[in-house]
Amino acid sequence: MAKKKRYRPNVAIIVLAPDYKKSKKIFIAERNDIEGIWQFPQGGIDQGEKPKEAMYRELKEEIGTKKVTVIAKYPRWVRYDFPKKIAKRMTPYAGQKQRYYLVRLKQSASIDIATKHPEFRRYKFVKLKKLFKHVTHFKAPIYKEVLGYFKAEGYL
Repeated sequence: MAKKKRYRPNVAIIVLAPDYKKSKKIFIAERNDIEGIWQFPQGGIDQGEKPKEAMYRELKEEIGTKKVTVIAKYPRWVRYDFPKKIAKRMTPYAGQKQRYYLVRLKQSASIDIATKHPEFRRYKFVKLKKLFKHVTHFKAPIYKEVLGYFKAEGYL
């Protein structure tokens, strides 16, 4: 009998620039542990924690602020498998099951990736149309799905 895959519960956050309507820019950051891998802020959901609570916690832990306006939530969980190299480090999980949120930074927000346990080495805001030149290959299909939904709904 085949072993059932386990997926780590996780939140991912698409962070729009405070002036998104004008700039069309989205936050991405390069991971500390793997050079050249850019992604949205994300992280595991702790036992007993609600996804929205995890979203705010992860924002604070990864980019140093919770000063955002929540715009929308993707209506379903999405899954992806880790590449084999990464899967070995993430045992017992085959991948992640994620809840996506779309948020906009407040004007008063200040990003600081030099947090207690830094996950990113640098960050930038990129235009939506240039995002996929930066993000890692195994996350790109999910990013396209989720961003496509938010665009079709009129949020982007």
